[in-house]
Order: sequence, then C-alpha cells, then structure tokens
Amino acid sequence: MAHAMTHDQAFVTEHAPAYQAYQILRIAFTIAPIVAGLDKFTHLLCNWDQYLAPQVANALGGPANGHTFMLVVGVVEVIAGIGTFLKPKIFGYIVGIWLIGIILNLLLSGHYFDIALRDLGLCLGAFALARLSAEYDS
Repeated sequence: MAHAMTHDQAFVTEHAPAYQAYQILRIAFTIAPIVAGLDKFTHLLCNWDQYLAPQVANALGGPANGHTFMLVVGVVEVIAGIGTFLKPKIFGYIVGIWLIGIILNLLLSGHYFDIALRDLGLCLGAFALARLSAEYDS
C-alpha cells in the first residue's frame, strides 16, 4: 500500500545529492532540446543545416530536403524536451538514443569531432537522468 511521505522524508529526499542531480539533469534535458529545436527555425545560435552529413543530405534528395529534414528534427527535439519534463524515465532514454544518432551523423560527415565528443557526454547525461528517474520519477 502506498503512503504519503512525511515532511522529514520529503526534506531528506529534496536535499539528497542524487535527487538534486536528477533535478539538474531533468531541467537541462528539458530546456536544451527545446532551445535547440526551436533554433532550427530561427538559426539564431547557428546554421544547423551545416551539421547534416552530406551523405544524409544527398540521401534525402539534396540540400533543400536536408533543410526540411532539419526542421522536422527541430520539432522532434521540442517534443523530446517536453517529454523529458513530463516523463524523464522514458524520454531520458529517447534523448540519449537521439544523441547517438546525432553523433553518428557528425562522425559520418568527417567533421565536428569535437561536437560529437560533447554530444557523447550529453548522451551519457541523458542516460543518467533516465536511471535516476527510476528512483525519483513518480
């Protein structure tokens, strides 16, 4: 039978380092995908189309279709960010897998190895969020 936490139990949980790490990761993996996704439409941060591997753009039918693909990527990233806020136990894994796809694309391009390495760190953080969510996502 489930029971409500006492005030003392809630206080201990809120001040536990693992719970605080969970909250930090949840906030980060909510905001970052939403910002990156929306920026696919505005290009205020950068021209995201440049990161699409030429092989992928060609498979999609050329740069114009590559741009359209990146707009779809933006929509997916916004959904992933919202999903991470609502259900990090599931979307932590989805974001991690999504980042693996981004890493593979960057490696395929033969450029941006530094960004691929950064995204590996983000990927591991997303998987850590998913694991912590097993404990803290009610």
